Amino acid sequence: MRSIWNGAISFGLVSIPVKLVNATESHSISFRQIHVEDNGRIRYRKVCELDDREVSTEEIGKGYEDADGTVIPITDEDLAHLPIPTTRTIEIVAFVPADRIDPLQMGTVYYLAVGAAPAAKPYTLLREALKRENKVAVAKYALRGRERLGMLRVVGDALTMHGLLWPDEVRAPEGVAPDEKVTVRAKELDLADALMDTLGDVDLDDLHDEYRAALEEVIAAKAAGEALPETPEPETGGKVLDLMAALENSVRAARASRGDAKAPEKGAPEKKAPEKVTAARKATEKKTVEKKTGEEQAGEKRAAEKKVTGKKAAERKPPARKTAQRSAQKTAAQEERKSGRKPPAKKAAPRKTPA
Repeated sequence: MRSIWNGAISFGLVSIPVKLVNATESHSISFRQIHVEDNGRIRYRKVCELDDREVSTEEIGKGYEDADGTVIPITDEDLAHLPIPTTRTIEIVAFVPADRIDPLQMGTVYYLAVGAAPAAKPYTLLREALKRENKVAVAKYALRGRERLGMLRVVGDALTMHGLLWPDEVRAPEGVAPDEKVTVRAKELDLADALMDTLGDVDLDDLHDEYRAALEEVIAAKAAGEALPETPEPETGGKVLDLMAALENSVRAARASRGDAKAPEKGAPEKKAPEKVTAARKATEKKTVEKKTGEEQAGEKRAAEKKVTGKKAAERKPPARKTAQRSAQKTAAQEERKSGRKPPAKKAAPRKTPA
């Protein structure tokens, strides 16, 4: 990358030779001015009023016009003798937390490249000091004929410098905010919070210039003699009469675009959007039903088996009367064995004599 300025960072008694390099580039599509009748190029020619002729860039210099119309030529050598230390120096004047810098002041950003090999050590020292203290450096420097304010900060392993506007160059926001007294309800704030949570974070690397892409499409169609692409109908916003309804619809639309159809947890009650039933969900529900049905069938089978087992056991159980008699006989026999008595012999049945 080509440097646009060479100088040094003044860091107390430390001097760091650096080069200033543009950190950004424009990708916007530029147009030429043409003569509509024949597409001829329209150019602006630099003409000297005294000679009435066109002059080249090498012949053009700087000059200051005094109040009486006198022009005082100013050369680059004259500018090199400005009685300030920032002509070729980025003079650090303070180290402050980054949140002390108002983003409204930020302008063009530059990379600070090492200007010579001996500058590597002090360059790294300044970078690591800014990192450890989590601060930025406020500096003054001169560029393109004026002294400017800058902010040095660390990006990766490099030092960058943001050009800053002077505080008196930033306008106060007078007359910008609405004068009417407006009351915001807690439910409206809750819905606004829900909308912010739904939109969530974004990876800035995923964003791109859609206008430039559409413009390139139009140019390609014109060059190929094809029909121009269709322009989508603009959305008719209309006047918002119900802020709550607008917030609810915004939350619903944002969640639908992210595949989440749940109603917002905060704010006023909202009707849930119909949830899409996917094939995977249908399969899961089917498995759940089959599993449940199988468990119910297994439970019924176990209950039936238990019932049958109980019935068989009841059938094998002897009658209560017979069981009582056997128990009594067993008890009497045990008592006789203890007393040493023999149980009485059973009387034999009388024999019948023949007549």
